[in-house]
Amino acid sequence: MNLKRVLTGVIGLPIVAIVLILGNQIIIDIAFAIIAGMSFYEYAHAFKINEKAKPLIWLGLLACAIIALIHVFPKEYIIFIIGAVVPIAIFLCFAQILITKMKTTIIDSAITIFGICYIVIFLMFMPIIRAAENGVFLIWYVIFAAWGTDVFAFTFGKLIGKHKFSKISPNKTIEGCVAGTIGAVVLILIYTVLINNFAGTNINYISIGIIGLMLSLLSQIGDFAASSIKRFVGIKDFSHLIPGHGGMLDRIDSIIFIAPFAYFLLVLI
Repeated sequence: MNLKRVLTGVIGLPIVAIVLILGNQIIIDIAFAIIAGMSFYEYAHAFKINEKAKPLIWLGLLACAIIALIHVFPKEYIIFIIGAVVPIAIFLCFAQILITKMKTTIIDSAITIFGICYIVIFLMFMPIIRAAENGVFLIWYVIFAAWGTDVFAFTFGKLIGKHKFSKISPNKTIEGCVAGTIGAVVLILIYTVLINNFAGTNINYISIGIIGLMLSLLSQIGDFAASSIKRFVGIKDFSHLIPGHGGMLDRIDSIIFIAPFAYFLLVLI
């Protein structure tokens, strides 16, 4: 399992880097729309196979498609598009309840809306960050905070972890969580030194260190959030799509969770 995780990371990271660095905005928007669609399908399928609910997969995938079009509209309308997703989705959910004469239940609708908010709207901030000024550099803070935390937490948790953190995710330890945050912050500071010296950016080290700390802690909450969903539906992984990691949603759960916070901290401040 550890070898599979390493090999998948070695193969997958360069692909991610090529898309984020060299891809134009249309390619990036489409890529995140596909990722969101795969993640929402895994999320909805997890509820369906365990008969916890029957989320409206078609509606979730329709919402995901909006990510591919997010930058087709003028930049000043993006916030209105994001704001319109939820009320329109709620309307369509209630329309289906009426059309199906309540075969689609309020629980099905609630799980659907939650998934759209949690996966689609949160992940929508990734291409928005990439499109911002210096976005090609800023977006890597999200990835380093999420995946850096995961790598260091997993490695040091295996090596020195003794105290369990939560039964929501029984394999995680306090030592691993602390090491994950420290490792991610160090990685972020090293990255900042590199882009300040070689890419002409002027990012304050204290500020980015604090932001990195916040994003790392949030990424771990995001990991626990995804784990709580899996515990509720009684599965270990959302799918077996990515060897050693589980499904797409397993791999990007932390990125999803911190993306909007990263936008507020990195772009708006």
